[in-house]
Amino acid sequence: MNVLNKIFLTDNIILSAIVLNAVVITWMAFPSYRNMELLHHIDHFFIWFFLVEMLVKWKALGLKKYFSDGWNIFDFFLVAVSVPSILLNLAPEMFSFIPQTSLLLVFRMFRLLRMFRFLRFIPNMEHLLKGVSRAMKASVFVFLALMFLNFMFALFTCHMFGDIAPDQFGDPLKSTYSIFQMFTVEGWYEMPGLLEEKMENPFALWGMRIYFVMIVLLGGILGMSLVNAIFVDEMTMDNNDGLETKIDELQTQIEELKSLLVNQNKK
Repeated sequence: MNVLNKIFLTDNIILSAIVLNAVVITWMAFPSYRNMELLHHIDHFFIWFFLVEMLVKWKALGLKKYFSDGWNIFDFFLVAVSVPSILLNLAPEMFSFIPQTSLLLVFRMFRLLRMFRFLRFIPNMEHLLKGVSRAMKASVFVFLALMFLNFMFALFTCHMFGDIAPDQFGDPLKSTYSIFQMFTVEGWYEMPGLLEEKMENPFALWGMRIYFVMIVLLGGILGMSLVNAIFVDEMTMDNNDGLETKIDELQTQIEELKSLLVNQNKK
């Protein structure tokens, strides 16, 4: 058991296995190697490797302590969704009531998630995830407001230009996607260009141009910039925690020195 602990509880070995497994998964994505049996056998070896790793951790930490770590829960999920791909090959008759090709495809897609295990070895990853969580909580209402603005513009645009450009604004879903594209300020001028080809009235043409400029200004420049500003501000908020703590300590020391000097002067 000591040998297993040395192998499966050593971060460098686990990290190397994750990287090698990622290389194999990437290799298997090439069409000419997609059905290569050797690569599938190697991929199955890594599934067994991570399964044994999980069992060793269960033995070393205990189930309660193992599942108290979020990363271990994530690892357990990855192993759980990967093991059936081996079982399908070992005992396909047990799954005869399910189309083999579609089920295998689902489990093969899940193996891509194993590459995310690399994240746990990134320095300060916990700190980064806390920043992302804090930023998401702070900007959730701004996201909702932006999505509402997107939907409102989509409805207006669908009613006004749905008949002229049905591929872009023919229904609320198409219109919502097209308006979101304009919010990203990526090729926003192409959609008004499509409408210009089908509009002859110069007043309607200029009104349409002003309308789409408003969409880009309100949603693309102001809206997206506000979301980015809040998100980045919350992400970097705790970068100054150490500095603020030192400043507080310095102010406390200054107050103590002032009190000491005042007492000495009184004497």
